[in-house]
Amino acid sequence: MAFTAPARCLIGRGAKDQVAALVRERGQKVLVLRSASVLWADVLIEELDTLGAQVTSLTARGEPTVDQVRDAVARARASAAECIVAIGGGAVIDLGKAVSGLCVSEGDVLDHLGLGPDPAPKLNAPLPFVAIPTTAGTGAEATRNAVIGVPEQGLKISLRDPRLVPDLAVVDASLTDGLPKSLTLSTGLDALTQLIESYLSNRANPVTDALARGMIGPAAAALQTLMTREDETARDTLAKASYLSGLALANSGLGIVHGLAAVIGSRGGAHGAICGRLLPAALTVNHAALIKAGRPTARCEEIERWLQDGLGMSLRPFIDRHGLASLGALHCGPPLWEETARNALSASSTQANPVRLSVAEVHQILKLSS
Repeated sequence: MAFTAPARCLIGRGAKDQVAALVRERGQKVLVLRSASVLWADVLIEELDTLGAQVTSLTARGEPTVDQVRDAVARARASAAECIVAIGGGAVIDLGKAVSGLCVSEGDVLDHLGLGPDPAPKLNAPLPFVAIPTTAGTGAEATRNAVIGVPEQGLKISLRDPRLVPDLAVVDASLTDGLPKSLTLSTGLDALTQLIESYLSNRANPVTDALARGMIGPAAAALQTLMTREDETARDTLAKASYLSGLALANSGLGIVHGLAAVIGSRGGAHGAICGRLLPAALTVNHAALIKAGRPTARCEEIERWLQDGLGMSLRPFIDRHGLASLGALHCGPPLWEETARNALSASSTQANPVRLSVAEVHQILKLSS
């Protein structure tokens, strides 16, 4: 059994205070990719300047597209970057991963996504990459793939390479303090979905089981707390859950929720909200499919109990009570269900689902989620 993880990870409040020195160790010329809303990025840039680094800063907006990746790669090459730093949510971190590998490799990003005329070339050894998440949900700071949008084809495709896993992940929950309730809900549900699907995955192993089993209940309880009040301990728990969910999914795969989310997300809508909206029905349909196949269902029942205990209610009433977007608002109304179900069955994430589902069963997930 192999296990993929960042070479080093710092977790805890105050961890961000160590970042400048650790980045400087990795190079003098630094490209910082950042979310516009993360003011701490300015502090880090000043600290790097004080340490003699030559910093180029680029603000990332939205989920990375092919054109945005090209632009960032060009900036990295023009500045002769020796280290890439990404500060922000999962989209910014995915952009950083892509840039770290592509800026030192030949070929266009489309070639590396397998959309060129020839087989996808292999990446050269990526530049050192430091990931600093400012939301608690995607776990991108612990994974080996970068999701890139191809708007012209209505696709989102992952650039994958084990060497894209960050050299350093810094998980400081203080960077998530005070996030809006709606963002906390959608990103927290993403982390929860990743933990749950990793635990149910047909590729689960003892290590990913340990990561998920110990975190699903606490993550649910932390999310419930943050829907009622700001709480540092809950923020710390959710940040840890996000990181561990990334470790788990990187080593076990996911399931039908993420298979569907890949299809629906190509039309727009927040990834975490899509996952959270689909998760209750996916658990119901998977449970029934496992029974039909004569397979064990103990893990489904464990998850149901952990969610009930953590949230104080079942998952579906919880997401409805706190205003999670409807499936229709997430660009998946009834006319799209048949096409969505068929396409989701061929998604890479679906291949790790605990039981093989039919088109009709996936269609039922969408119907129950509406």
